[in-house]
Amino acid sequence: MKTTLLLTTALTALALGAIGPAKAADCDITIGMVMELTGPAGAYGQAGAKAVDMAFRDFNEAGGVGGCKLVTDTRDSQSQGTVAVDQATQLVNIKKVPVIIGGIISSVSIPILTSVTAPAGVVQVSPASSSPTLTELGRDGKTNGVFFRTITSDALQGTAAAKFALDQGLKKIAIVHVNNDFGVNMVREFKAAYEKLGGVITSVTPYNEKQASYSAEATSAMAGEPEALYLVSYPVDGATIARAWISNGGPQKFLLNDGMNSSDFVAAVGAQYLENAFGTSSGTSQTASTEYFNANFESFSSGIKPDAPAADRSYDAGAIVALAVAKAGKGDAAAIKAAIPQVVAEGGEPIHAGKEEFAKGLALIKEGKPVKYEGVIGPVSFDEYGDITGPFRLWRIQSGEVKTIGEMSADDVTKLKAELEK
Repeated sequence: MKTTLLLTTALTALALGAIGPAKAADCDITIGMVMELTGPAGAYGQAGAKAVDMAFRDFNEAGGVGGCKLVTDTRDSQSQGTVAVDQATQLVNIKKVPVIIGGIISSVSIPILTSVTAPAGVVQVSPASSSPTLTELGRDGKTNGVFFRTITSDALQGTAAAKFALDQGLKKIAIVHVNNDFGVNMVREFKAAYEKLGGVITSVTPYNEKQASYSAEATSAMAGEPEALYLVSYPVDGATIARAWISNGGPQKFLLNDGMNSSDFVAAVGAQYLENAFGTSSGTSQTASTEYFNANFESFSSGIKPDAPAADRSYDAGAIVALAVAKAGKGDAAAIKAAIPQVVAEGGEPIHAGKEEFAKGLALIKEGKPVKYEGVIGPVSFDEYGDITGPFRLWRIQSGEVKTIGEMSADDVTKLKAELEK
């Protein structure tokens, strides 16, 4: 009888032990990620996915949502809009995710938004899609209010880049740009501002992605004897184009978009050829989150550097989503959408990156107190179209390193843009 009792007790304990983890797993909240893990923007997506994973790890170790964890279902868009739509559709219709983080590039994020997340009412947060088209979709009432991004629109960055170029003495410039929504819009905004400020554009050469050689485009761009090249691209193709430009005798002066703010790009081109390379990036104010991320990301990601394209703002996208889920208290898309602006709102207690800071934020949320996440890219807030406002970092490459040499406030850029449009 005693043996039977002991056996029954043991079996009961075993059963309860099995039920415990199952219940914990049942309450996990799955967040979808559609990232450009391969293709021309693969460097962006790989860094971005790791950064979101790091944010969720920190959040889960801080306590998660009532003891439940955030987990990711990550899909590869292959840097293609059609593939991205298919993967996002599976995440929304089959996995029933309340949020999709991604894509990285605008030509991926836009079709996800228009074909999947907006119609379904599922929240979408892009870490790095900067096309003004996304703002226009919001203004036209086509986003269902579900779209947010942790990068400034190119409508402002193009203006900031134009002013910065002329300030650095780049008065006669050729343009080579990726032939997609991002590249076309960036060049449109830059060209309008640059020419009104007195700059001369000698040629505009679009290129198609994933070519083995860009010698023809580089040669075409040299018409008109430009003093410098404005290269609007991604790290892999961008390095190939820059090498072709240099090999064909182009002047070693460059203006670069934020995606070229990458040690991998510098290494691929050769630091000695980039001593007169300048660029702009959005979101630059240093915070405690910046210090934490810079100190910890490389070890977490097994070697991806913290300056990898989109890494910093992807951590912020993950952190904001995590805090919003905690604020909502559940994996409900409508509740999370309402909570996102609240976790970065003015007047809240500042919260930064990392386990300890997230634990502080979770305690405040539990008490019903307001919080304001101040990110790796600096303090941000969202307007009615999901856009952020923030300063622009002005940088140059020196001795193989990207160094900040100035900053332009969003107010200054907005004011300049308005004056140029009169």
